[in-house]
Amino acid sequence: MKMSGGEALAKSLVQEGVDVIFGITGIEIYGLAAGLRDESGVGMITTRHEQAAAHMADGYARASGRPGVAMVVPGCGLLNAASGLATAYSRSSPVLLIAGQIPRGLIGKNIGVPHEISNQGEVVRPVTKWQRMVTQPREVPAAVNEAFRQMRTGRPRPVLIEIPPEVAVEREEVELLEPAPVSPIVPGSSLLRRAAAAIAESKLPIIYAGGGVSRANAEAALLRFAEATNIPVITSNGGKGVMSDSHPLCYGSCFSPRGEIQEMNQLFDVMQSADLVIGVGARFSLGNPAGNDSTLVNINIDHNELTKVQTNAIPLHGDAHATLEALLPAVLEESESPRPSPAEAVAAARRLIQYHNIRLIEPQYRIMETVKKSTPDDTLIAWDVTQLGFYARTHYQVNHPKTFIDPGYVYNLGYALPTALGAKVAQPDRAVLCMAGDGGFMFNASELSTAVKYGINVVTVIFRNDSYGNVSQDMNEVFGGTYETDLSNPDFVKFAESFGAVGVRARNPLELETLIPEALAREAPVVIDVPIEDIPIPKAPQIAPFYALPWTMPQEGLIQS
Repeated sequence: MKMSGGEALAKSLVQEGVDVIFGITGIEIYGLAAGLRDESGVGMITTRHEQAAAHMADGYARASGRPGVAMVVPGCGLLNAASGLATAYSRSSPVLLIAGQIPRGLIGKNIGVPHEISNQGEVVRPVTKWQRMVTQPREVPAAVNEAFRQMRTGRPRPVLIEIPPEVAVEREEVELLEPAPVSPIVPGSSLLRRAAAAIAESKLPIIYAGGGVSRANAEAALLRFAEATNIPVITSNGGKGVMSDSHPLCYGSCFSPRGEIQEMNQLFDVMQSADLVIGVGARFSLGNPAGNDSTLVNINIDHNELTKVQTNAIPLHGDAHATLEALLPAVLEESESPRPSPAEAVAAARRLIQYHNIRLIEPQYRIMETVKKSTPDDTLIAWDVTQLGFYARTHYQVNHPKTFIDPGYVYNLGYALPTALGAKVAQPDRAVLCMAGDGGFMFNASELSTAVKYGINVVTVIFRNDSYGNVSQDMNEVFGGTYETDLSNPDFVKFAESFGAVGVRARNPLELETLIPEALAREAPVVIDVPIEDIPIPKAPQIAPFYALPWTMPQEGLIQS
């Protein structure tokens, strides 16, 4: 069939199951926008900034379990989207970025045409898994097909397709392609038997579940494995929600913020006493918490993550869902008798952790409990880079998969509002909250316009202390005084109303118990302005050596003689 590159792109996206893309149209992608306009199977949500487009695609992907798609102009548009790609990359989120290019004949000439940046793909190479530039309309279906294959196989991460403007409007014979078949990777039977034998022989095993469980949609498989084997689960920060925090075999998330509260870190004791750790879709970025004396059965789709932690590892290269399903019968066959349930020990540890939560981070804990009481149990929440966001990683109770959204290790301030909007587009019938500070909210505050235009009814809670509060407290504590961290904010209620959203002001954070349900019932974009005093950071009675942070003190070996 003869068609333009823009038409081929739109039809190829529909073939892959895409129903919405996020982006901003500009001169080099007019033809792509025209193709999308004329294709009824896919729609476009126009954002107010390209960074937000990438974040929305990420939020859509994380909430739906399917790839998200964004489209931007070349050069500055791609650079603006880069930080959103970095966040998606850090959380292994499948995002396709479609970027325009300058005219084919001018690529590489470096003569200063509009939106020109030489080798623009290299700018985002560190935060993309795969890239391709198409130069003819007939190449578009194969590029889209491969982009989705890349996102659906191996470790999911952002991918990039670049399209020069002529490609979008030229017409030629184009053959559309069916989605590429995807077969899950499963380790060989000998490795599975070896891992099963090690698990059966272990006395105190534990499962350490990471974000790879969610990316593989393996939450149900993890639950079956844990319940059938009676092996308790600790989740990483990125894995929060892959198993309900209220399940009797789930300890919760592993690391406390800043690693400061040794009393509260009962989970470190649990990990360190384990003689075998089953890692499922986890990076082990700080090493195996159980130490090198334990055995690590490491299930990961990324082969680069399998043996970099320690040598005493049984690497199981495979999809988390398929590997757990294949491993379970082998473990049950190897086990001579059922393992006794550790539910009582888990419950005792959780009671102790809760006691220290309340005693040591009482202000933060009360606020998070207030939010929890005021929201449906399956509410999706995007937590921005705030002190409450840090504590939520370990202390906020999550009982449903894919409902806890955080910025990953890039800590991209201001990501939460557009990411929450993308999540709401993916799950329009679910309650979705953005929890932000006043500093982070203003990064992408203009996306209130997008929320109002498209009826994306996210409730945004702004904790306002008129400063970059974390930075201020850190500098005061470590460097004896802050510097240029105060902010001049708008009246957030009037600001929200100026966009056509609803603005509400709380007198204190505990009023959220009534204000959040009222906001959710409004079925409109709502902003709740919550004044908050600086929350004291608990002092650390004992800090593990790997938390001696280099931005607070000189590091041994930093200066070479």
